[in-house]
Amino acid sequence: MSVRSDSDTVSDTTSDTTSDPGATAAKTAAAARRSFQLTLIKPSHYDKDGYVIQWWKAWIPSNSLAALYGLALDAAERKALGPDVAFEIDAYDEMNIVIPFKKIIARHRAAEVDAPGSGGPGSGGPGSGGLVCLVGVQSNQYPRALEIARRFRAAGLQVAIGGFHVSGCLSMLPDMHESLQQALDLGCSIFAGEAEEHLDRVLADAAKGALEPIYNTMSQLPDLQGAVTPFLPERLVRRYDGLLSSFDAGRGCPFQCSFCTIINVQGRKSRYRSADDIEKLIRANHAQGITHYFITDDNFARNKNWEAIFDRMAELQEEGIGIRFLIQVDVLAHKIPNFIEKAKKAGCKQVFVGLESINPANLKEMKKNQNKITEYRKMFQMWREQQVVTYAGYIMGLPNDTPETVKRDLTILQREVPVDMIEISILTPLPGSEDHKNLYTQGVWMDPDLNKYDLECVTFKHPLMSAEELQQAYWDAWDHYYSMAHAETLMRRALVDGIKPVRIWHHLLQIYGAMRFERLHPQQCGYFRRRVRSERRPELPRENPLIFYPKNVARALRNYGALALYGWRLHRLRRRIEADPEARNYTDLALTPVDDHGEDEELEMYHLNEAAEAAVAKAKAEAEARERHQAKRARVSAAE
Repeated sequence: MSVRSDSDTVSDTTSDTTSDPGATAAKTAAAARRSFQLTLIKPSHYDKDGYVIQWWKAWIPSNSLAALYGLALDAAERKALGPDVAFEIDAYDEMNIVIPFKKIIARHRAAEVDAPGSGGPGSGGPGSGGLVCLVGVQSNQYPRALEIARRFRAAGLQVAIGGFHVSGCLSMLPDMHESLQQALDLGCSIFAGEAEEHLDRVLADAAKGALEPIYNTMSQLPDLQGAVTPFLPERLVRRYDGLLSSFDAGRGCPFQCSFCTIINVQGRKSRYRSADDIEKLIRANHAQGITHYFITDDNFARNKNWEAIFDRMAELQEEGIGIRFLIQVDVLAHKIPNFIEKAKKAGCKQVFVGLESINPANLKEMKKNQNKITEYRKMFQMWREQQVVTYAGYIMGLPNDTPETVKRDLTILQREVPVDMIEISILTPLPGSEDHKNLYTQGVWMDPDLNKYDLECVTFKHPLMSAEELQQAYWDAWDHYYSMAHAETLMRRALVDGIKPVRIWHHLLQIYGAMRFERLHPQQCGYFRRRVRSERRPELPRENPLIFYPKNVARALRNYGALALYGWRLHRLRRRIEADPEARNYTDLALTPVDDHGEDEELEMYHLNEAAEAAVAKAKAEAEARERHQAKRARVSAAE
């Protein structure tokens, strides 16, 4: 087996235990005549000017790529295509590398020539020597994925496309979505579902040159106990922010949020990995110097094996294997006994919470009934007590929103809720969500350009705002929340809670800097943007080099100059706060401890509208009912 990463090749020679040198030589020669080229590509997507979004280093690792890479390595080690077939595996995340199309095509054609029964380069017939897999393709990445597929199909290579867009469309829509039909018309195969337990069949079909048009395994979601864990080699991980890798400890979420694709693609049942599997994964990564992780579970708090996993990670910490990670949870995670404390001991440094809104009317629209506004302050305070930096998702563009109400709600969020960073997105009917299904089946207009389904573009008609008003309100929302005045508040709160202000400085540069200076959502960002003149949407013209290069140099100087100035201003602010002898005595409404009757507090958030007042009244009634129940149990216990 040989494994390639980008342009590098690592050979892994498997020893033969036979005592017959002649037989060994014959097997080696046979293996050399039969090779299977597997190329895994995680596509990026196009920016507003039509150029592929690429960076010197990306921030967010692709767990889909890691999952497929791990499965491919396992298939190669098991010799899934037979004892005489050598795997050659390439892996590329287009967010941090320019795809070398010519090299990939040359490798696949060489493999086809060597394959017994091949009809020659590009034949795609019996004995075909390889497969290009476009993995983890999200809806906004689908147009780019189709262009990549088109170029490989023109060279005669076999191509399969999988990910949330394919799985979401096939799981939720009554007929074949136009975008999927485009892939089929190109001669691509599409794969819906999860590759565990199914990859061998796809590889075997590809080796025979007999791929099926559609692989739909949505009804056969695999058990993750003992399953192959995600893995990327160190040379690929180094293309991300530091030594940051990813893995999923579980899949699925029990809630029913209408905007969510997870529940319809990965299901609502908790499927989880064992603590042994997580330990094996962490040890393998530790051996290559990787200690930082993005745990990609959509809701780790609903992973039924969370405690065993946290306990095992804490044991590894005590052993000297350092672990730092970010997890995503719901707003009720703090209600789970010991969850936050064990998360801290396991190595949790950041948590992302799906807050989405402080307006109960909006939460109801999203079917996010599990979010209780009366829990928000207490929940964030509990995470802060463990020195965990808090992120929150915030969705705007809901039916009740106007530019004025969005600004009002963010102001209340700044003043009353002790969250650090928020990531703002525009409500988007993503294929695979209930929202998209409803609009699709009702024939309601949605923007046909999937490239815009990146959570920062308007893709539907809002009842109260024009597309232009909503788009401007989105950019204004970022500027409003991340004002310098609030940046100072965030740093002062951090210092009081034992969080180093430099961590807030870093997150402000990443989160707000991405949106302010690159006009891209932080999850699509990285360090040092690069634009390749030839990698532009095919329907747009290639720019004259005398215009393209000077324009991009000027853009880079402008953006990075402004970012550097912003970073310097934040640095001076941080140093001033750290030098302030009274800084540790700072307090505000958001940091004020919440007692057992938080629903009795007088907060503006509780009086936004009738829905807010009804939510608070319900919380009070539930609290009183719990107290009566506890008092009754106490009386019964005393009587006994």
